[in-house]
Amino acid sequence: MPADPAERRVTVTGPPRRSRRASGYYRPRTEIDEQTTLGHTYVRSLMRSQLRVALVVFAVLVLLVGPLPLVFAAAPQARRLEWLVLGFCLYAPLILLARWYVRRAERNEEDFVRLVEDR
Repeated sequence: MPADPAERRVTVTGPPRRSRRASGYYRPRTEIDEQTTLGHTYVRSLMRSQLRVALVVFAVLVLLVGPLPLVFAAAPQARRLEWLVLGFCLYAPLILLARWYVRRAERNEEDFVRLVEDR
């Protein structure tokens, strides 16, 4: 037992502090949370890739549906053609396009998560 009370050890309890490693290690998730320039760049890259996929889908949709009024105007007497195209021939490409969009968007998000996760 120490004779002098100044020599006693004091135990301080509290939440543990996290310190960054001195070896130049950085965490992209921290960069995003702290809204640094690097974090902004990460988020912007995700947004850009998602926008690119959305624009591709929009362009295909415009090319697929856009000419239909011209086709229908060229054959005004063909009512069955209109119903056939609108009722049956248009849904399969739209469903395939939607599935491709969802898969591609999820893949972009998975790539982003893989990028910012701790290794």
